[in-house]
Amino acid sequence: MKLVAEAFAKVNRSLVVLGKRADGYHELDTVFQAVGLTDRLAFEESDVLALDVDDPSIPSGAENLVLRAARALAEAAGVRPRAAITLEKRIPSGGGLGGGSSDAAVTLLGLSALWKLDLPLDLLCRVGAELGSDVPFFLHGGTARGRGRGERIEPLADLPPQAVVLVMPPFPASTPAVFRRLEAPPWDGSGIGVSESGADPDRNDLEPAAEALFPALGDVREALERAGASRARLSGSGSTVFGLFPDLAAAAEAARILEGLPAGSAVRVVPTLTREESRFRSAPRRAG
Repeated sequence: MKLVAEAFAKVNRSLVVLGKRADGYHELDTVFQAVGLTDRLAFEESDVLALDVDDPSIPSGAENLVLRAARALAEAAGVRPRAAITLEKRIPSGGGLGGGSSDAAVTLLGLSALWKLDLPLDLLCRVGAELGSDVPFFLHGGTARGRGRGERIEPLADLPPQAVVLVMPPFPASTPAVFRRLEAPPWDGSGIGVSESGADPDRNDLEPAAEALFPALGDVREALERAGASRARLSGSGSTVFGLFPDLAAAAEAARILEGLPAGSAVRVVPTLTREESRFRSAPRRAG
């Protein structure tokens, strides 16, 4: 038997940078939103731990977050890390959509099921936070507020469904490079982020830095606004720019207008996902 599961992408509805911390990280206050673009992972019993990735540009060695997640979970549970894992990539790397972190989260959940572990969610979140700041969000899904490095998750009520136009340029954006360009002041423990009611400001503080490095991103954002997006923002540190629309028809028309901007970009229309819709589901399949 093997288990097959989808790893969904995210956008940041808002992202407030409160400042740079003494440990070198930045203090953030962000609102994550799960969206319907997914990678697919399959987990199968094996005598060894191995990973096969269908995208040759993605490393499949020990540095891959999937293998790191498998080993971290095995260490936390006191078991041997043994599984054959297959990863089908659909979420672009370096696009600000959290694909690697989502793959890691699904690995924690998928191998917990395969190895018949009974670990609490808070333990999985602690393990995930050591792998990447976004991993705990993907263990929750839906709409959620992230604080600290983004790893302290507060689930929020599901928002009304919307359609999302994702414009994914042919180039990645380096998160460290964008934060360096931002030159955030030291964090003094204060600052105004997302309101306590869960309302999120329509802003991403990383946009000016990312658009200074990649001016085409600003052009895309402005084009989404002209096409009628109720909110057009950079996701994370980029390079994906997204627009929110009331329904799939409006989003599809905007996607038609945005096709090929900038040259070589992939444009997708996907729905937002509720917490239930983005909940981990493993479909058992008979091997072979």
